[in-house]
Amino acid sequence: MPEEPATIDMEAWVCPAPLRDSPNIVMGHGGGGAMSGELIEHLFLPAFGPAADAGMGDSAVVDIGGARLAFSTDSFVVKPMVFPGGTIGDLAVNGTVNDLAMAGARPMVMSTAFILEEGTPLDEIARVAQAVGTAAMAAGVKLVTGDTKVVDSGHGDGVYINTAGIGLVDERADIRPQRAAPGDVVIISGDIGVHGVAVMSCREGLEFATSIASDTAPLHGLVAAMLDTGADIHVLRDPTRGGVAATLNEIARIAKVGVSLDERAFPIPAEVRDACGLLGLDPLYVANEGKLLAFVPAHDCDRVLAAMREHPQGARATVIGECVTDHPGMVSAKTALGGTRVVDLPIGEQLPRIC
Repeated sequence: MPEEPATIDMEAWVCPAPLRDSPNIVMGHGGGGAMSGELIEHLFLPAFGPAADAGMGDSAVVDIGGARLAFSTDSFVVKPMVFPGGTIGDLAVNGTVNDLAMAGARPMVMSTAFILEEGTPLDEIARVAQAVGTAAMAAGVKLVTGDTKVVDSGHGDGVYINTAGIGLVDERADIRPQRAAPGDVVIISGDIGVHGVAVMSCREGLEFATSIASDTAPLHGLVAAMLDTGADIHVLRDPTRGGVAATLNEIARIAKVGVSLDERAFPIPAEVRDACGLLGLDPLYVANEGKLLAFVPAHDCDRVLAAMREHPQGARATVIGECVTDHPGMVSAKTALGGTRVVDLPIGEQLPRIC
């Protein structure tokens, strides 16, 4: 007798671009794109009321006792928790350090909270914890407080980590997205899409041959080198969730400027380009964890670029575009064929749980 066809579990399907009017939380709400923004704007901020600061960015700069401090918090739900070039542990430390660095701050102290799934082997927890400690020492940041919780088996993916960090803002820095202005050049510190492809390379069902490893790294040393040039750095951001495209769209929207990119200038490694081509992804929307975007006035570009290229984390820094008065709030890219395309804000995320 012929075999009966397998039953398809429709409930288990995840749409890559969920409907934006969904009455329930979907994966796209955590992707750093339009759905994430709408969730914050239309649910969280109204619920918080006057208690919320309108900034609500990756980090905030606050004045306490005459000192300017940067404060940031983040959660890490990477799947798998160990990937080529790193683990969820060093990713959590570097991600928090970098959010502080993007405000021009030197990271000082961090908290770490672990949410552990029942049944996870202790040696796996130990590996992640050791990675946290090693990354904190490398970044020169102290782990001063934390928390541990355990959830039932099947209600987590081994380890989730929540962090918070405080850093001292450099007195020379006035770095915020509102300062992006027409005439600024846009610099990327290195290759695009490396972290996302490294994580995807070991996902169940997505394995493909590549030697690429995550670019996770602390960036505050690179930022310090850029500030030491004396340049007036307007904006710094690390393009994590949603990649370069989401980050540039957010800056363009906040500053009410247009951003014009040159596709031929994008530093995309062949392995990343090939992997994205195989999966039908755009590298501009793939997450990064050891790269930054900088907006600087054109007259400061050469010295900032030179300083970046002398630092290990900025050796492949390059100019990829500029701020323009045209199409305020939008990002466009000149293609290799001479045309122009819109680089829109992603709705959700091409592949979730990357950082």
